[in-house]
Amino acid sequence: MSHERPSPLARYLFVAYALLVVYASLHPFSGWRDQGLPPFAFLTARFPRPFHPFDMVANFVGYVPLGFLAVLALHPLLRGRAAVLLVALFALLSSFALESLQLYLPARASSNLDLLANAAGGVFGALAAAASRQLLHHQGLHAFRDRLFLPGGRVDLGLVLLGLWLLTQLNPSTLLFGTGDLREWFRPPPGKLYPAELFVRVEAGVAAANALAVGLMASCLIAPGQPKRLVVLALVGAGLCVHSFAFGLLVSSQDILSWLTPGALFGVATALALLLIAPGLPRTVQLALSGLTLLAATALVNLAPANPYMTATLSLWQQGQYFNFNGATRTVSAIWPFAAMFYVVLLAAERGVAKQ
Repeated sequence: MSHERPSPLARYLFVAYALLVVYASLHPFSGWRDQGLPPFAFLTARFPRPFHPFDMVANFVGYVPLGFLAVLALHPLLRGRAAVLLVALFALLSSFALESLQLYLPARASSNLDLLANAAGGVFGALAAAASRQLLHHQGLHAFRDRLFLPGGRVDLGLVLLGLWLLTQLNPSTLLFGTGDLREWFRPPPGKLYPAELFVRVEAGVAAANALAVGLMASCLIAPGQPKRLVVLALVGAGLCVHSFAFGLLVSSQDILSWLTPGALFGVATALALLLIAPGLPRTVQLALSGLTLLAATALVNLAPANPYMTATLSLWQQGQYFNFNGATRTVSAIWPFAAMFYVVLLAAERGVAKQ
């Protein structure tokens, strides 16, 4: 009889996504006050009018991964019907708590329809996870993860960071792969105008340095004997697909390739060429290069002039129906490179994994 192990990776992903749900639900976290509304009055109120199908779909879809990851995180302690029932209750109570807190945020509106959509999304995700038995089986998700990547909880944490990096690409207001932009938080004085040629060079540097840093970090997590270059190039390609998806869905379908500027194209091409060589370097060298390129990319993105191509379009997007989603992705994007730098140092200080 086989003994199934819990998945630390699934639990890390669940915690990370749950925190994102909380942030997206309570963004912008300012202006808290009692608005004189009866507590829980939204439960018995009429459905909001006018009805916005997008809001309902977004609430449903946002809770599907939460329910899915919750069932994966519970396995094998709870499975089947018991896991689905517990996760359904968790989704309902979580949504209820967040909708109740929104009563004290003037920028947010509590809604019983949002509560129902959230709970339904959580239940759907839980049922999907329970139905995907092969993913929960020790020969499925565990075997794939153990075969492709090095063992250990620190490697699982790195995989979560790579997943969050992909999430940052859902924000079209940033430069391609440009994480760590802190200027909006500290609101520096507006800079002078720069020639377009300088912006192209900075954009290329940001894209190249970030892609190289992420690729090198991923390379250090892959087990010996696995196709490192193929996995790393696939990760960068996934980032490009996610970024294109963000433009197509969140801006307009006609803007799906608006990010494909000369600077971005040159930066990506440079990074891909280097990533064909870099995975063959010693692991300590890869970690050092990853840390250095993260520092360089973060410095560049904070010195970069405003994007002359996207400013007008994105100013409308940031204030529209995607305002809260934009806030969540911008926050993850701002924090990500600093968490990644700390993680690279952690890997470099770990003695046992340096032998490959």
